[in-house]
Amino acid sequence: MAFVKKNPDELTCNPFETIGKDWFLLTAGTPEAFNSMTCSWGAMGVIWNDPSVTAYVRMNRHTFGFLEEGTTFTISVFPEEYRKALAYCGSHSGKDVDKAKETGLTPVELDGAATYAEAKLVFVCEKVYAQMMNEDCFVTTEQKTAYYGKDPMHKMYIGRIKAVYVQE
Repeated sequence: MAFVKKNPDELTCNPFETIGKDWFLLTAGTPEAFNSMTCSWGAMGVIWNDPSVTAYVRMNRHTFGFLEEGTTFTISVFPEEYRKALAYCGSHSGKDVDKAKETGLTPVELDGAATYAEAKLVFVCEKVYAQMMNEDCFVTTEQKTAYYGKDPMHKMYIGRIKAVYVQE
C-alpha cells in the first residue's frame, strides 16, 4: 500500500467517528525532530473558506513546544489494529521515550511534515490560528469542572488542510 493524495472534498469519513472513536495522532515538529500525541478531541470543517481541523493541546504536553515552534502539523488516523500503539502514545511522554521505537510505528515524511507509514488517513495542516482557552469564557461550569480541575487549559489550534493522504 502507498499514500495517495486526495482532495478534501473527496473524503467521506464521519468526523465524530474519526476523532472521537478512532482517535488520531497529532504530530508536530520537523521530520528530523518531532513528537506525537494521541487525541480524541477536535473538529473538522470549513473556516475562512478553507477545509480545516481544530486541535486542542495542553501546555504541559511535550508536543506543545513543537506545535508552538512550527507552522505545520499532521493529523493521522490509524486502522483499529494500532489502537494499542495510540494508547501508548497517549500515556507516555516523548520526553521520556521514543514512541516510534516503543510502538513499532514507522515515521515518514509527507509534504515536509512527519507522520507514520501505518496511518490510513493523514491530514497535513498549516497552522493558521492559535489561542489559549480561557476559563472565564465557559458559559456553563460542567466542562470547566470536569476537564480543568487540576489540569492546565488547552490551547486551540486551527490548521488549514494543505493535503490529505489515504492508503490505497
